[in-house]
Amino acid sequence: MTDNVDNPFFARLWTAMSSREPESLTRLRRENLAGLTGRVLEVGAGTGTNFEFYPDTVTEVVAVEPERRLAALARQAGARAAVPVTVSTDTVEQFADAEPFDAVVCSLVLCSVDDPEVVVAQLRSRLKPGGQLRYLEHVAGSGARAGLQRFADATVWPRLLGNCHTHRHTEDTLTAAGFRLTGARREWTFPAWVPLPVAEFAIGVAVRPS
Repeated sequence: MTDNVDNPFFARLWTAMSSREPESLTRLRRENLAGLTGRVLEVGAGTGTNFEFYPDTVTEVVAVEPERRLAALARQAGARAAVPVTVSTDTVEQFADAEPFDAVVCSLVLCSVDDPEVVVAQLRSRLKPGGQLRYLEHVAGSGARAGLQRFADATVWPRLLGNCHTHRHTEDTLTAAGFRLTGARREWTFPAWVPLPVAEFAIGVAVRPS
C-alpha cells in the first residue's frame, strides 16, 4: 500500500472479484476469523468481505482500507455487520491508534505493501502481548509455479492487481519479526494444475509473545 491510494481500475476489478470468490476461499476466511475476541484491527479490508464472518465475541473491528472507492463499499458492509465496524482510509503505514489491539487480521494484503518487514513490525507493535495476527495470504510457491510468480511480479501483475506481489515469503517475514506461528498450513483454492500465480494460500496464527 502507498499513501493517497487512488486506483479506480483495481477498485473495479477487486469489487467484481470479491463478489465472486470461490467457496474454498470463503471457507478459509471464516476459519481465519473463528474464535477471535475483543478489539480487532483489520488491514486492507477491501470491500469488507470479512465483516460478515466476525464472531459476536469481537467487540469492535477497526478496518484500514486506503483505496477510497473500496473504503466506501467497506463502510456499507460494516453497516450490515453483526459487530461494530469502523473504516479508516489511512494506509497501514499511516494508521495510529493509542490503544493496543487483541488481534490483527491480514487477508490477501501483505502481498501488496511496499515493505512487508516494516509493516509486519508495525502490526506487531499494535498488538497486546499474547495477541494474535491471523493471516490468510497467497505466498511464494515452488518449482514451475515459483517461476510463474516471479515472472508475474516482474511484469504486469502488480500494476493490474493493486501492487500485489505473488512470490513473497510471508511466514518467514512474520517469524523474523518475532511472531510465533501456530497452525500454519497451505491450502489450494484452485486446482494445482491451474496456471495462476495465486492458487495456493497460507493460513495460520502468528502470536506476539507475552
